[in-house]
Amino acid sequence: MKLAAAPVADAEPLVGFTVAVTTDRRHDELPDLLERCGARVVVAPALRIVPLPDDSDLRAATVTCIDRPLDLLVATTAIGLRGWLEAAEGWGLADPLRARLTSATLVARGPQTRAAIRAAGLADSWAPGVDSTDAVLDHLLARGIAGQRIAVQLHGEPQPDFCAALRSAGADVLEIPVYRWGPPTDPAPLRRLVDLIGGRLVDAVTFTSAPAVRSLIDAGGPAVLDRMRTGVTAACVGELAAEPLITERVPVVAPDQPRLAGLVHKLVEELPRRAPTLQVAGTTVTLRGHAAVVNGLLKPLAPGPMAVLRALAEARGKVLSRAALLRVLPRGADEHAVEMAVARLRAALGGTTYVQTVVKRGYRLALD
Repeated sequence: MKLAAAPVADAEPLVGFTVAVTTDRRHDELPDLLERCGARVVVAPALRIVPLPDDSDLRAATVTCIDRPLDLLVATTAIGLRGWLEAAEGWGLADPLRARLTSATLVARGPQTRAAIRAAGLADSWAPGVDSTDAVLDHLLARGIAGQRIAVQLHGEPQPDFCAALRSAGADVLEIPVYRWGPPTDPAPLRRLVDLIGGRLVDAVTFTSAPAVRSLIDAGGPAVLDRMRTGVTAACVGELAAEPLITERVPVVAPDQPRLAGLVHKLVEELPRRAPTLQVAGTTVTLRGHAAVVNGLLKPLAPGPMAVLRALAEARGKVLSRAALLRVLPRGADEHAVEMAVARLRAALGGTTYVQTVVKRGYRLALD
């Protein structure tokens, strides 16, 4: 079946690109934002959030927080603070918890968390201009916290270095484990994403938390990291989510402010800019993920023909043998599959002039 061509619309700047989302569609608006921009979205949850009403650890920490006087609360995330208060409401602990927080000094990790504190009817004393755990730590150490009882509202994972620094300064630290992460309920989509990354069948992978990054790395190992260093864009909502990738020397795309809309805008800037454009047989051809744009018309391609086109484009007019092209096709393909992929590529581009056969040697793009 021949796939029809369509004009590339300015209103859909990510058309032709495939973007993976490592959060559950039910808990994140990111897939919808990406689809509105024309992207093909692959949803592969890397984590599962432990439901708050069922979280016995959170309830026990809440009771401990209420039972003794509290000097200071460090609120790290807006969604975590809201979730904690809602869970306390369900357990019938909302009033004593609010009373305890009202009598304490509240410090927010950033502007969004500060806004959540105020929306809850509480008063904050300080917050940095941007989300920064380091800035919060510097502020607390400068004011002096020896002998104080400090609750740290966590979100998704422990903060061992931060809490250890507070304890070293003499504070009694109570960790509030809001929204603990667990492995995904169904691991199959994550395993599938690992295969898609390895085959360069996604153009970008998005992350909204550091635990999601670690979960994907655990599932895919060094091969996933290598691919994100060389061909697949790693896009993170903010610095905290990006930390594990930066540690592994993976280039990261991130917005100036940690917002989902900003993350999408960054991909709208980056992916089209990275798409190579070539002059082939007198025609402008741009490679966009799973499609080629030929003289302004988007022509979707199956994975095999797209892999062949990408390999020929990277060869910059040099001849590639059938054996070389076979290596870029999905596993299990044979030399006949190379010929079929070339034939389908020619049909999609609009003729045989774009991909030339060099007798007894292989194929090349007819670059101008």
